[in-house]
Amino acid sequence: MKRVRNTLRSKLGRYVAGGVAAAALVAGATALFWHPAQNAAQSTTTAALTGVANQMRHDTAPWTHREKDVSELTRDIRERNVAAIGVSRDAILVSTLKGDKYFVIDHNGAFSNALVFGELKSGVAAPYQLAWLPDARVRTSSARWSEALDHLRDALSLMLPLLMMGGLLWFMRREMRGGAQLLATAPTMRFDDVIGTGEAKAALADVRAWLTEPAQFTGMGVRAPCGILMTGGPGVGKTRLAQALAGECGANFIAITGSYFSAKYYGVGIQKVKHLFELARKNAPTVIFIDEADGLGKRTDTGGGPVEAESNRIINQLLAEMDGFASNEGVIIVAATNHPENLDEALRRPGRFDRTIQVRLPDLEDRAKILRFYAADLKKKSDDIDFDQLARLTTGFSPATLSMIVNQAGLVARKRGASEVDATHFMEAIKIARIGDVNGAERALADDERTRIAIHEAGHGLVAAILNTGVLEEMTILPRGGALGVALITKMQDKHLYRETEMRNEIQVLLGGRNAELLMFNEASSGAGQDLQEASRITLDMVSKYGFNDDGNLFSLAALPQQHAALQLKESIGQANALLHDLNDACFALLKANEPVLRAIADQLLEEETVPGETVYRLIREHADAVAEAQTVVANAMAA
Repeated sequence: MKRVRNTLRSKLGRYVAGGVAAAALVAGATALFWHPAQNAAQSTTTAALTGVANQMRHDTAPWTHREKDVSELTRDIRERNVAAIGVSRDAILVSTLKGDKYFVIDHNGAFSNALVFGELKSGVAAPYQLAWLPDARVRTSSARWSEALDHLRDALSLMLPLLMMGGLLWFMRREMRGGAQLLATAPTMRFDDVIGTGEAKAALADVRAWLTEPAQFTGMGVRAPCGILMTGGPGVGKTRLAQALAGECGANFIAITGSYFSAKYYGVGIQKVKHLFELARKNAPTVIFIDEADGLGKRTDTGGGPVEAESNRIINQLLAEMDGFASNEGVIIVAATNHPENLDEALRRPGRFDRTIQVRLPDLEDRAKILRFYAADLKKKSDDIDFDQLARLTTGFSPATLSMIVNQAGLVARKRGASEVDATHFMEAIKIARIGDVNGAERALADDERTRIAIHEAGHGLVAAILNTGVLEEMTILPRGGALGVALITKMQDKHLYRETEMRNEIQVLLGGRNAELLMFNEASSGAGQDLQEASRITLDMVSKYGFNDDGNLFSLAALPQQHAALQLKESIGQANALLHDLNDACFALLKANEPVLRAIADQLLEEETVPGETVYRLIREHADAVAEAQTVVANAMAA
């Protein structure tokens, strides 16, 4: 009963109830006027019938013992052997002049209609009496089935519209309530369970204090934050932070996505917003977590039609609900997005999502802790795994990616038939995450292509090792992902700032593969295309954004609007191209001075296909004199 009352309270429920009532009135009126008219017609007809026809009207039993087909009836009519014919809804009763009585099945009156029309068309009165028997029933098995089907058809014709309206109402209410999951108890996760994200946890401390001790805020006349917007890349732990906030406060947790408010039916999205906040207030304290909040979109001028108009109404309703929060309602909204610029501006003003928290990638120490945390779930693993080294190899990885690496290490161990997971399996998992798995394309490479790839990767690795741009971990000519070869270089520590010298060295590492090919084969290949693209991007940023150019121009094109920046880009491209040529010459000179080392590294790659970084450093030490000479050449080239 409660559900029925709630349904009737809604506008849609009232419309459906009104439709049902109208249908019932129409059906009642039809029954009221139909039956008296039918009875009157029947009484009039009864008074006019005489003889055999009148007998048919009162008792059809004598005619139902014998059944004949239509051909028998047709022959009797042709031979003028018919005394009376009674037409009912499902049969024709026939009395002959000889006194025989029988019936003919006539579903839907097909034959009787033809009989009457034929008589009317001929214009000659029939030599037999023809009577309509509205209440007569021939109770054969086929007639009973026909009658049951007729009743079923009539019932369906009446009930089907009502069922469709009820089904539509049910689906709309189901869609309105679906997707929001209220946890019966607060999440058990705490801030200590979320590794890293110290800045975000510190910012959420005020929210925790307000939910646990709101009197401290209200007593001082301080308004607590209404909404928290967490930004950051995918997999950095925004959802876990929201769950930990609810767990710290002992609050219920409602998790939805930005697309939750989208609906197939007009108006359902607004009802979803209302239902969500009613649910949160009823179960306060509550943390509402909206993941992928950029799915809410932005309000427009509705020029796109009803779809955009509905989106605008949803955002307006969300704004109204957030404005309606009282200071003691105990409801906090936490939204997460990778693209905060796609949120409506009104959602980000004070009083709505009035605090923005940047959730950053884990640093070196946090990555080691995360790897240890997930590795604890491995049943069998080696004791000599250096998680600090693995953390150094995973710079820029999110917690979600680190979790995947640990699981991937277990899969690699199983694939190789190992009894436990060791450091080599973790290394392979990291390479799979960075550059992809070995794809077996080496079988399709010709010998000259393998040699060129070995020279190319040796050039990258040698320049990186000499210029000390990072730690050369490994080099391989086994195709991985979309690359035909890889030189894996990692940073000793997480970097947030890059000096001009460091960026110049990075560009030389990118140009090392192409220059090695030029040095050994006097021409480059298309394999350096991606390297040139990245080197060009860095040099353009150096001269157009960071002021790293020779003419002393400090103006940054990033300060200009996009349409104006394009007009000034030509000069910056010229400066970037000049810088790229200078660094290319320095890189070629460096490789030329270390040509013996380059050949030795390439030979090692052709022989073993995968060479650890220690081998490259050893070969450089063995050619110490060449390295010293190379440093002199580089210094002279840079001075020029």
